[in-house]
Amino acid sequence: MGRAAIRYAKAVLSIAQDQKATQDVQNDMKTISETVENSPELRMLLNSPLVKNEVKRASLKEVFKGSGALTHKLFDVLLANKRVDQLDQVARQYSLLFDQLNNTQVATVTTAIPLDDALRTKVLAKVKELTGNEATIENLIDESIIGGFILRVGDLQYNASIAHKLTSLKRELSN
Repeated sequence: MGRAAIRYAKAVLSIAQDQKATQDVQNDMKTISETVENSPELRMLLNSPLVKNEVKRASLKEVFKGSGALTHKLFDVLLANKRVDQLDQVARQYSLLFDQLNNTQVATVTTAIPLDDALRTKVLAKVKELTGNEATIENLIDESIIGGFILRVGDLQYNASIAHKLTSLKRELSN
């Protein structure tokens, strides 16, 4: 993550706080992150030095036409400063800062099958107990863990997967 992306994200968050629009901008930033991540064409357009800024501006305003005025001003500033290639990094950094501001963390739970509502509630309660903060759950599916789960919150990781237990047991038996 570039330092420039962090500075732009902090500036946008500051302005959004002044305008009491932090949640609206957060919604825009999530949309931008997901769209840029899932669109190789858009990434190529933003990164290309051959595409003129007017074309990039028109494309961004068309793709993200539902976004607020503050988000559109961010596009203009990034284009003027030749940093539009960092748009997705700015969006991700904004989301992290927004979560910190609201004492919310993203808990990544890797399971072999999708989480049901009951388990999701238990995981949220455990994260609140461990960190003291609210959390949102991001569920990743990885059948190679066989069963159990791997929980990641910030720098903390708790591995309660069957695959991990089997590896530990194998290590113990070979010693």
